[in-house]
Amino acid sequence: MRHSSPESHPLIAALDLGSNSFHMVLARTSNGEMRILERLGEKVQLAAGLDELRNLDENAMQRGLDCLRRFAQLVNHLPEGAVRVVGTNALREARNRAEFIRRAEEILNHQVEVISGREEARLIYLGVAHTFPCSPGKRLVVDIGGGSTEFIIGEVFDSHLRESLQMGCVSFTQRYFRDGKVTPARYAQAYTAARLELMGIEQGLHRLGWQEAIGASGTIRAVGLAIKAGGHGNGEVNRAGLAWLKHKVLKLGDVEKIDLEGVKADRRSVFPAGLAVLEAIFDALELSSMSHSEGALREGVLYDLLGRQHQEDVRDRTLSFLMERYHVDTEQAARVEGKALEAFDQVADDWKLDEGHRELLAWTARIHEVGLDIAHYHYHKHGAYLIEHSDLPGFSRRDQLMLASLVRGHRRNIPKDKFAEFGDEGIRLLRLCVLLRFAILFHHIRSDQAMPEVKLKAGEQSLEVRFPEGWLEANPLTLADFQAEADWLQRIGFSLKIR
Repeated sequence: MRHSSPESHPLIAALDLGSNSFHMVLARTSNGEMRILERLGEKVQLAAGLDELRNLDENAMQRGLDCLRRFAQLVNHLPEGAVRVVGTNALREARNRAEFIRRAEEILNHQVEVISGREEARLIYLGVAHTFPCSPGKRLVVDIGGGSTEFIIGEVFDSHLRESLQMGCVSFTQRYFRDGKVTPARYAQAYTAARLELMGIEQGLHRLGWQEAIGASGTIRAVGLAIKAGGHGNGEVNRAGLAWLKHKVLKLGDVEKIDLEGVKADRRSVFPAGLAVLEAIFDALELSSMSHSEGALREGVLYDLLGRQHQEDVRDRTLSFLMERYHVDTEQAARVEGKALEAFDQVADDWKLDEGHRELLAWTARIHEVGLDIAHYHYHKHGAYLIEHSDLPGFSRRDQLMLASLVRGHRRNIPKDKFAEFGDEGIRLLRLCVLLRFAILFHHIRSDQAMPEVKLKAGEQSLEVRFPEGWLEANPLTLADFQAEADWLQRIGFSLKIR
């Protein structure tokens, strides 16, 4: 479980485990400001190791792990909460990602989070917004990655629309240019595939509109530099330059011959695919020019991490929006959260729970009733589905699965098998679930009536709750509630004792 520390760390780092490249940024913080100390990046082409069954092969894993061993020297001594490691499309796709993540975490000593495409888009925009000169009006940000391409329309520091499409320079290279040959027919296939992907979002992008277009990826930077070297621009991507560059690449006919200024040797193999995707974007969105931003995902992760340290956590805003959208009873949520955290503080040491677990329990308490807006019958299941499958800015895939499992288990049967899927962390999640259920029962009568102080004592597979003498006899409904709860917990081998 990632430990969230409230104090600021002077050194913070972000690692972006992309489908094409792995990047790391190390920065020093002071008074809410940040200064970049180190940038590292290596071509890994993780997505090239995905087979037909969507499993990463051992060679691709080794390329990634070897890269992380080089990065690790700069980050594995930093405390938890000072480093955030995010995986993108290749790890979203890989069915055996858990194996790679386990080995990566052993090297880095930090948790690896696999983020959704829209969360990736949010962080990319954040990186651009903090590093690119601010101008009035909305802007379109595009990032062509190895396995996916993100599109964001935003204004200043806020993103209004975030989309992620399944097309990238590595995945399209595997599909259309695997042997390195670049023919007009293959290029046309890649271009057409990109146009088909874009059909689902282009109208939505046009409706919002934008005043400037910014690219935030190595592909777009390389295309801009190649166009500049050919005398067709000043580093930006433009239509005339794209047409000239496309003609030149097709004339060369082989990735080994792409010896263009601005296109590094290790990018040549994926350059035609990236160019085809970029041309399709220009045509679909009717762009005339696109600037380039050096800031992208990794910088966005850093600024997001900095915001968490200074109590500006986007995850809190996300949950507030979710509660508002699904008409959660905020007073009841606050009662349950307060009691759950009070209980947590009494048993945390005995149950080996840390601040990250406390944070997870608080989040779950706030949103455990989101499913009521769908239907009362099985509302815990509706809520779990909503949380698992919604785009929740700021949360990793693992975060959402843990939240969903806790919401699913907050009443009636506890899905012990779901918690077991989290490995060693599963027993601690199960204990959080017991604490959440205790807090909900304690406030089953949804009012602000005075409630007694209770003492909790935790055992390995047990929880003892001591009420003031005579209180339970005077409140038979609460007594019946807890007796029924003891029966539910007994089904998973857990003992609840009421005294």
